[in-house]
Amino acid sequence: MTGPEPIGSPARQPAITAAQAVRPRAADKRLAREGQTIAVMIRCYCRGHHDARTALCSDCQGLLDYAAVRLERCRFGPEKPVCAKCPVHCYQPARREQIRTVMRYAGPRMLWQHPILSLRHWLDGRQSGAQLFRTAGR
Repeated sequence: MTGPEPIGSPARQPAITAAQAVRPRAADKRLAREGQTIAVMIRCYCRGHHDARTALCSDCQGLLDYAAVRLERCRFGPEKPVCAKCPVHCYQPARREQIRTVMRYAGPRMLWQHPILSLRHWLDGRQSGAQLFRTAGR
């Protein structure tokens, strides 16, 4: 008979399930949610301006693809602030004006169409601003 396992032994360590191993971190979830938010905003704009009911028009699809690439390649990674509070403007000037137009149109409509997503985006903006100022103070 052997005694109890030592505390540091593998038998005493909790097992990590496959779901826990692939579970995204909170920052990764926020980036995914930000991608979802921009996609919903562009869809809303396209429906309202280009009468696209089922799929995005080619211009809006191009803007969504561009925004997705910019989000994926952001130099701040998981600590990325919302774009409005970002010190680095990575969008081309024409695309930046295009996304501003989309957000001005879709932002107020998001409250009615996707209230939870809208609220989360607003909260991310408030939190990201605080993180940005803490990082800048270093």
